[in-house]
Amino acid sequence: MDSRHAALLAQIDREALGRRLRSARQARGLTQGEVAHGIMSVAYLSRIESGHRRPTAPALQALALRLQVSLEALLGEADHREVDEVRLALDYAELSLESGQPEDAETHLNHALERLSVSRMDGLHERARLLHARALEATNREDDAVMELESLIDDRSTDGLTRIKAGIALSRIYRETGDLGRAIECGQRVMTQVEEAGLDACDEAVQLAVTVAAAHFERGDTAHAVRLCRKAIARAESLGSSRARASAYWNASAMQARRGDVAAAVPLAERALALLGEGQDARNLARLRTEVGRLQLELDPPQLEEARHNLEQAAGEMEWSSASPVDRAWTCLGLARVAFLGGDFTTSRELIAQVHATADGHAPLAEAEALTLEGRTFAAEGSTDLAAASYQKAVHRLSAIGADQSAGQMWFDLADLLESVGLSEAALDAYRRAAVSTGLRARVTTSTLARS
Repeated sequence: MDSRHAALLAQIDREALGRRLRSARQARGLTQGEVAHGIMSVAYLSRIESGHRRPTAPALQALALRLQVSLEALLGEADHREVDEVRLALDYAELSLESGQPEDAETHLNHALERLSVSRMDGLHERARLLHARALEATNREDDAVMELESLIDDRSTDGLTRIKAGIALSRIYRETGDLGRAIECGQRVMTQVEEAGLDACDEAVQLAVTVAAAHFERGDTAHAVRLCRKAIARAESLGSSRARASAYWNASAMQARRGDVAAAVPLAERALALLGEGQDARNLARLRTEVGRLQLELDPPQLEEARHNLEQAAGEMEWSSASPVDRAWTCLGLARVAFLGGDFTTSRELIAQVHATADGHAPLAEAEALTLEGRTFAAEGSTDLAAASYQKAVHRLSAIGADQSAGQMWFDLADLLESVGLSEAALDAYRRAAVSTGLRARVTTSTLARS
């Protein structure tokens, strides 16, 4: 027995070793007497299998030979063939996620996790857990995904790179579900760990920084968010990585757009799209195409054909990527806006119905915006009552988000639309909610409503 195996034997859990020995013996169909014959007493073997004694190195080698199993298997360490099989299962799982087949990914992950539960495979267990969290999110089990990611981050044995990736995913999920405080807290916690470990000079560290910056921005900490983004862009440029630079430019673009400077946001987003296109991140590439398309619709005048091209391409890419239902809902909503601006109200409403079916309650902001757009299609056709009904549904959906800055502008827009169909009280309430969401302290009065 070499020194590495001897060290493992000295520190191994005796009960776990005993269970593996018993399982190996039973798998061979042997009794304790048949295994112990000529090697040790039956009583000694029984005490080993029950976890009361630790075998000597020569005794364990003799048992491994008698049972026709490897020392690695008895010590809980996988042999090379097992490692290759688990790694292949994880590769298939990741490919399934990238191809938009999370159910297939779970099948491969279950196979890998079953092997990992009985064998030591450094690095692969953490990767499996991270992929498992992604599969949970992709199948609308965000709460379970959050628990898995939190556990992965808190586990001291998790390697630095996996911890960063888990931090990115967790902060993003919290932000997308409206919990900005937790998005910032968990992201900042991992950022601190990354800096202390000297791991901040990598692509993933840049992505984590801009993910936290996005949460700060949505909460209203604009100046701090911009500082974080500028620092991330500088770090990305120094790394020379197209993926890190794309991530930084992407978030800088989003911030410019939300500040109302769409003209400045579009070239930043297009730059990010060009950089991301150099890599192989299908999901983020599709999400960025959606963002560029939505920005092009905000220009004056809107770039309808360019937006349609980007959004249709994004929708196609999302069919075979790991895009979430939230990603798909926003893309579908962008195409509904293209149809509306092009005067095709029927197609717009059909796409809006797809938004609700795809989001299924997991993207309240997108669903509220879809209902608002639906009301606008009815209003454009002169159906005031139907428009009012859609606007009121949007109010109910938006109310579920709470005082979130991301909802502020929509409350303002919805207030104008409610007033346009004669719902003055509802419009006044929407203005008040907009003020709360954006942090305004001035009271919104009936005179304010009259001037709007």
